[in-house]
Amino acid sequence: MPTFVYMTRCDGCGHCVDICPSDIMHIDKTYRRAYNIEPNMCWECYSCVKACPQNAIDARGYADFAPLGHSVRALREEKKGTISWRIQFRDGREKNFVSPIRTTDWGTIKGPADYPAPQPQDLASQELAHEPDSLNIPGGLPTLKRDRLKRKVA
Repeated sequence: MPTFVYMTRCDGCGHCVDICPSDIMHIDKTYRRAYNIEPNMCWECYSCVKACPQNAIDARGYADFAPLGHSVRALREEKKGTISWRIQFRDGREKNFVSPIRTTDWGTIKGPADYPAPQPQDLASQELAHEPDSLNIPGGLPTLKRDRLKRKVA
């Protein structure tokens, strides 16, 4: 199961419902608690885990950083501006990771409709939409020059 909700911690605030990109987090009308209606359709993006102010949602860790028999806990600390991940292994060892919360306020990022429509010649370009402007790289993205490449590998 990718994500699951601890019903005793959930207060039904709906943050996880609002942020879920696949619309599989719902609020139970009877108990006023969140739950995952389609666990097999979960993208495992952990957005709901990060958004939950009660730390009521737990997630399965990926096998590359959390092997079988582990537990993963995420703690969002708004005042510190961090998200902490605690992974506990079967043998009792713990690993802790701290990541900054994005600094952009909710709803302030421009959507695709807010940008000008791409030109036909843009479709043949190697650049992604709104590059290099959105990356703040003056003069465009760096490219390899043909004269700087080696012809033979010894």
